[in-house]
Amino acid sequence: MASAGRLSANSRRVNAASASSRSLRSERGSMTERRTAGDDDVRARIDRFLADTGLGRGSATVVPLTGDASDRRYFRVLPRDAASQVLAVHPGPMAFDTLPFVNVARLLTAMPVPVPRILAHSDALGIIALEDLGDVTLQAHVGTASPEEHAALYRQAVTLVNTIQRRGRELASADYVPYGIAFDVEKLAWELQFFTKHFLEAYRGAELTDSVRTALAREYASIADDLASGAPVLCHRDYHSRNLMLHEGRLHLIDFQDARMGPDTYDLASLLRDSYVDCDDQQVDGLVTFFLAQRAAPEADDRDFRRRFDLMALQRNLKALGTFGFQTTSRGNTVYIQYIPRTLSYVRANLTRHERFGRLHELLAEHLEELR
Repeated sequence: MASAGRLSANSRRVNAASASSRSLRSERGSMTERRTAGDDDVRARIDRFLADTGLGRGSATVVPLTGDASDRRYFRVLPRDAASQVLAVHPGPMAFDTLPFVNVARLLTAMPVPVPRILAHSDALGIIALEDLGDVTLQAHVGTASPEEHAALYRQAVTLVNTIQRRGRELASADYVPYGIAFDVEKLAWELQFFTKHFLEAYRGAELTDSVRTALAREYASIADDLASGAPVLCHRDYHSRNLMLHEGRLHLIDFQDARMGPDTYDLASLLRDSYVDCDDQQVDGLVTFFLAQRAAPEADDRDFRRRFDLMALQRNLKALGTFGFQTTSRGNTVYIQYIPRTLSYVRANLTRHERFGRLHELLAEHLEELR
């Protein structure tokens, strides 16, 4: 795999489900800096949790970790005589058994698929202790090891997609949250409208006429209808190089609490048309072939899968651009700007690859010079 884009330590996004294992970096300074009443409450709860679980014996060090836009905070605990752990600290008391993260973790563990282990929790204190998977994401690893190692890890990642789909069918149960949520036509089309609103208009300043909006909506509906027409499978929902941690030689999944049913191309397109890593067409083609070989699908199904893969990749990349635009214009988080050129290049490639995208290409190229 080609080299990945670098991500600064202080702007790395951490999700509630991945606090234990994302490539986290310690914030500069001590916990006493800029201390507020909320900080005092959080530290008091952490101290109580450490005392209750025994982690506090031997003067354990507690290091704040960079957080995300959620209301949770994250801390790495470094006991003197035990393995480190990561604490996900909620704003207040929680109901552990009702958390989607907990529910999906149980499902993935049953497959089994590697995920961070839940080590302890306290509903009253609003804290979950998670296995610390370290600091190496697949994204970070891409530029540091041999091509052979990279290829092996991506085959491992593709195999995990196949496992999630196959075992997801076998373990389907209303007891698990993902089986009651799906990427349907409405959701897929909404994500494309999200791109229009937050990237095309808010970030790039496009002024769209009513006729253009109507034409875009028609193209979006066609894409959503096609993608939602097949039998849904279990999807991670955000399966890319920053949500795969390399720990003890194995990839582990994080950020999985939003898992749901969706197209069988969804996770594979997320991985191989990843905004954070360059994957050329030869690499993508080889990994799609590897995935299809595991499924042992007929040749005609292979051809249709590749068509739907490109369609899914286009939808995912447009949604990613919407997210980047939203983070930049609404949240003031500019770190994602560096990933826009790569994502636009993927979009352009797919728009020019298939005749059915001719009208959509024309509409978007009018406002995005990168697509011309």
